[in-house]
Amino acid sequence: MEGSPANAAENIDGTVPVELIDFVVITGFSGAGKSTAIGEFEDEGYFCVDNLPPEMIGSLANLFSLEGSKVERAAVVCDVRGRELFSGLAKVIDDLKAAGMPLRMLFLEADQQTLVTRYKETRRRHPLAVSGSVAEGVVAEAGLLPPLRERADIVVDTGGLTAASLRRRIGEELIGVNSGRMAVTFESFGFKHGPPRDADLLFDVRFLPNPHYDPDLRPLTGRDQRVVDFIDSEGDLAEFFGVLHPFLDYLLPRYLAEGKNHMVVAVGCTGGRHRSVATVESLVKRYTGTEGLLVDANHRDADRQA
Repeated sequence: MEGSPANAAENIDGTVPVELIDFVVITGFSGAGKSTAIGEFEDEGYFCVDNLPPEMIGSLANLFSLEGSKVERAAVVCDVRGRELFSGLAKVIDDLKAAGMPLRMLFLEADQQTLVTRYKETRRRHPLAVSGSVAEGVVAEAGLLPPLRERADIVVDTGGLTAASLRRRIGEELIGVNSGRMAVTFESFGFKHGPPRDADLLFDVRFLPNPHYDPDLRPLTGRDQRVVDFIDSEGDLAEFFGVLHPFLDYLLPRYLAEGKNHMVVAVGCTGGRHRSVATVESLVKRYTGTEGLLVDANHRDADRQA
């Protein structure tokens, strides 16, 4: 494991024990972007919990510190949704820091008009809006937050930030990652097994010549050059790439600039063994090494029986 000594003692199951090295508590104004913030931590591999009562933060941190825990980094959101329990957060933070916990607190804020506008756009109810007035809820919340803002290690005003900008700032300043990169998974699948649920883009290549009907090619997959040659025997695959490549060349950098962290480009054929696999293999080869992209392949159905 990265950062562990080569001669570190192993657990009974042969794994090297890990140590909690970063515990982030996210709090601040409702509507200031806490959901966006914890989403960035989660995408970077943190163990994340939303809307955790203050009393449980200490217990969770202690659990992660026990021998045998496999959690190195964790982030939790604690805010006024906890109602009367929220008032205990300041003491919990003080106690954990006094105990030597590797804890950081991120405080998110924005001006009242920005918060009101965001709530109107989402049509959600502010947790402290007794009479339904978002403005009243913001004012009430502002009276509870000063002790926490004073204790914060990082304060971010999200008033002028888009969600993508906030994620990028958190990635660069709090997590230490180059958020100017996007992981792109090219995934092949078979329509007869159902489409993937997580696809951002989906292409149907069932119009291409089907190697399934050639007995010699049927047991193979699109990784085999003989299958690729069959699919492109009339130039159909090359013609398709002539359209697809410019489209992806245009689209991928724009998703990257928007701040997207992960993108799934799914390519489907009937069974998911031949045409879709060949297409994905070619796309992975083309885009691997592209600046800003971390590319990998997932052949969901390639090993199913033809």
